[in-house]
Amino acid sequence: MIDGLQKSQPEDALVMIADDERAVREALGDLLGSVGLRVAMFGSAREMLESPGLEGANCLILDIRLPGMSGLELQHQLARAGVAAPVIFVTGHGDIPMSVKAMKAGAVDFLTKPFRDQDLLDAVAAAIGRDRDRRQSAQRAAHLKARFARLTDREREVMALVTQGLMNKQIAARLSLSEITVKIHRRGAMTKMGARTLPDLVRDAAALGLHTSPPGRTDSMADRHMRPDRALRQRRPGIALPGAARSVNDRSDRVRCR
Repeated sequence: MIDGLQKSQPEDALVMIADDERAVREALGDLLGSVGLRVAMFGSAREMLESPGLEGANCLILDIRLPGMSGLELQHQLARAGVAAPVIFVTGHGDIPMSVKAMKAGAVDFLTKPFRDQDLLDAVAAAIGRDRDRRQSAQRAAHLKARFARLTDREREVMALVTQGLMNKQIAARLSLSEITVKIHRRGAMTKMGARTLPDLVRDAAALGLHTSPPGRTDSMADRHMRPDRALRQRRPGIALPGAARSVNDRSDRVRCR
């Protein structure tokens, strides 16, 4: 195997390796290639950073000790460059503080040479799974933002208020619109967002970060959140409150004394 990108199926995951020992690079490449993974190998951090295929990597395997820039420094540079591929560190000179630092920076695993082939394969599988989930989440977020961008300004206003729990009548009063107009904008927002139910729209709003504290609670919402002491003082038809009963008794006592 030679350094560089292996030819394989385009749907296969890509693992990039940075290790200054050619024998180690090739051994790792042979192992990963044997399970159908594409592999790109580099002898230094700089070579990896300059690789045009870096954004497409699904997993990065980095040696801690690399010429010119350590694996930990490379991890930091990758994060600054926006490369989100999961990182696995391999080293023959690791210690606990070093491994803790790497894991805190987001590494998936930290393997000390010599390690079992299965340990590396397990770590790579976990890294690829994490990267797949990240990419799928990013894709869903992009699609959601694209749908939201199709909404008119008024539909966005109505969507925000609807998902905060306000009723059509309350939204109409807040936006100085008719209730029919609010219903039209609400229907338009749900259609464009692809939301079949209100809970779907609420989830979309949460994913978009639209959920903030409601601009003002309605009377019904205030009733549900009323403080216990206020609730006790609330008068209800046919129920005499303890304070009212005592005031009546006090007046009766005063009348009898006279």
